[in-house]
Amino acid sequence: MTNRIRWLGIGMVLCFIVLFLQLNNVQVKNAHTYATSPYNPAVIEARYDQPRGIIQSADGVVLAQSVRTTTGSYKYERQYPAGPLFSQITGYLSFNYLPTGVEASYGSYLAQHNRPIKTFGDLLTTPVETDTVTLTVSSKLQQTAQQALAGRNGAIVVLDPTTGAILAMYSNPTYDPNPLAVNNATTESLAFTVDNTVDPATGFSPAVSLAYQDSFPPGSTFKVVTATAAYEYAPKLVDTPMPFYTCIPGGTLGGQAPNRPLCNFGAGGCGGTIAEMLPPSCDTGFAILGTRVGAAAMTAEADAFGFNQQPPIDLPPSQFEPSHFLLPSCYGGNQIFLAFSSIGQDCTIATPLQMALVAAGIADGGVVMTPHVMYEIRDSQNNLVKLYQPTTWHQAASQVTADALRDLMVNVVRFGTAAGVGFPPQDDVAAKTGTAQVGQGNTATTDWMIAFAPASNPTVAIAVVVPHQSLSATGAEVAGPVMKTMIQAALADQ
Repeated sequence: MTNRIRWLGIGMVLCFIVLFLQLNNVQVKNAHTYATSPYNPAVIEARYDQPRGIIQSADGVVLAQSVRTTTGSYKYERQYPAGPLFSQITGYLSFNYLPTGVEASYGSYLAQHNRPIKTFGDLLTTPVETDTVTLTVSSKLQQTAQQALAGRNGAIVVLDPTTGAILAMYSNPTYDPNPLAVNNATTESLAFTVDNTVDPATGFSPAVSLAYQDSFPPGSTFKVVTATAAYEYAPKLVDTPMPFYTCIPGGTLGGQAPNRPLCNFGAGGCGGTIAEMLPPSCDTGFAILGTRVGAAAMTAEADAFGFNQQPPIDLPPSQFEPSHFLLPSCYGGNQIFLAFSSIGQDCTIATPLQMALVAAGIADGGVVMTPHVMYEIRDSQNNLVKLYQPTTWHQAASQVTADALRDLMVNVVRFGTAAGVGFPPQDDVAAKTGTAQVGQGNTATTDWMIAFAPASNPTVAIAVVVPHQSLSATGAEVAGPVMKTMIQAALADQ
């Protein structure tokens, strides 16, 4: 009997130890995981039955707020006063679909949560609060981007090159987030279907941001990367003249079909050094330059600007976000594909965000900063909870190389392909145009421009893309006026 009691006692002690460990595991080790789990009833209640924090623009315009509702199962629903203007950044908080945008990225701050205990009274009341998320994006600049793209599909990304702060990021098509946040399942479902339906004529859907979630052949804007690769990895090629061609005849380069020449846009002839080729945007010369730099060095430089990887922007990731150089499904090791890719065609695709980062990298002395949309988060007492600290993402080039590319991009504006855009001399713009031939049989163009200003002390870097234009269209003609508008608005907003 004594032994049985002893073993029973030992068993009870062991059970208490196991119980203590499990309680410690639940209450301490995994407490945060359980507390923030989307399956936690308290989290669901806090999301919909309690007010949620405000999202506001850099200039204090309310972009998202909670309002009381008398219909449906929950007490509150989200309201987006700016409508489609900011929807692809703020996202939406839906009753039936996963949150998107800033609503998802900073949901733990926006949702009602326990306030840190600061007074003796807090020990007795368990105070709760919501935080306010302030973005880096200016509502004025966002409105300018919306007006500049009115009536056509495209995207604009405006960055502060020294911090990575996104000052504007807008694309058409876009959508109204308000129907996706109402306390009515039928309305939500209809809106979700419409917003996620791809237009067969364009291949775009409103729910996908063309600014950072879709990619296009960057055309000649990629020559900035090719030129940088030469300066960084093959400096002897910088002052080596490339052969003069109107078209590189078929069969000249490895893997090039006899019936597929590589021609300059507009059938003009060109060649020479990088300094001679970048302002007029010589396709044949840069194609040969890319093959001489080589696939390994070209890939290394593209990677240094952010290609072939997920961009670290503080918005929910998408499988379509990464930009690619020598896309594996396209590039088979043939020299001709390296040639076309070096001028932003065939096996090269890029998001407007990525090309804005290319411009920003040159503007910031070769440093590519991490892009971000959150500026700061404050609690209900206006105390600072979190302030974004700018961080370097990549070192894309040396200061010497960046200075050289800056001067070349200034020459693009002074007497190159962007000379006719009409940038005021006082804005001191450095730019590169791009006209990517796309469509079956190259029947259309995707028109680009990247730029930064003032070139002597850059404070803004911008990418503009307008896809599906006529075959005769160029980046300077189509994207140039949009860029001019955005440069002037961004400089005036500082």
